[in-house]
Amino acid sequence: MNIITSKPKVIWNSKTILGEGTLWVPSHNSIYFVDIKKKKIFTLNVKTNKRRIIKINKEIGFLAHIKKDIFILGLQSELRIVNLKNKETIRSIPIEEDKPLNRINDGKIDPEGRLWFGTMDNLERNIKNGSLYCLDKKLNIHKVDTKYYITNGPAFINSENFLHTDSRSKTIYKIRINKKHKIIKKTKFLKFSKIDGSPDGMTIDSKKNVWICHYGGACISVYNSRGKKIHKIELPAKNITNCTFGGLSNNEIYISTALKGMTKNEIKKYKLSGSFFKIKTNVKGIKSKSFKI
Repeated sequence: MNIITSKPKVIWNSKTILGEGTLWVPSHNSIYFVDIKKKKIFTLNVKTNKRRIIKINKEIGFLAHIKKDIFILGLQSELRIVNLKNKETIRSIPIEEDKPLNRINDGKIDPEGRLWFGTMDNLERNIKNGSLYCLDKKLNIHKVDTKYYITNGPAFINSENFLHTDSRSKTIYKIRINKKHKIIKKTKFLKFSKIDGSPDGMTIDSKKNVWICHYGGACISVYNSRGKKIHKIELPAKNITNCTFGGLSNNEIYISTALKGMTKNEIKKYKLSGSFFKIKTNVKGIKSKSFKI
């Protein structure tokens, strides 16, 4: 099957310093994304075009849906369960209290309804301080893998197999786990070259192709399950950070970008950096899951 994609369209000129955490919530007809550095959650209802920006008191890497207005936020040193309607905190789960300079980065819900997320050194020093975690349905935290510079992804092939990235080492791993959240196999799925930028957030479509955002590479590339590149989408923004399928027919891709670290000349060249984009495609995504407690 040939993948067809429309021209990227800006749907929110959000000027995100570090846009991330794209999340489609079908029951809300809404797309969510965050700006890590500005500590903001953006929400756009695609049916009514209603927008909302929610300010948080910590840097936020992602949000995941539980039910109604209840979400899990991945914050600096903490997972926080909140009601986004009234901003009430329901529960706080501390993460890596022994590493105050770390923060949570990317996170996603797997087909079983568990939350997978990673941490990283917030100063982005050249140290492998990041780890990969899983939060199970009983709210137990499992440390699954260690020694990452910058954790990104994850993207789920099925409940036992997923892809997970170390952006700084430009490597995407394929990981197989057992029922006890232990890794039984870890292989390199892809390694980016210098000109590609760094692999950032990603998503998997219903045909098991993986859509990978290129940080510093101004594009999204699509690879089949064997790691062969089958499609590429150029974007008028330099740092592409995260993408997810959504929309009323689940055949649209929503894309966050970042202005972080860009020079004036780069901003001139990539004028729409920091914007939030939408692309239409002939492929559908996998239905987004909510966290199961």
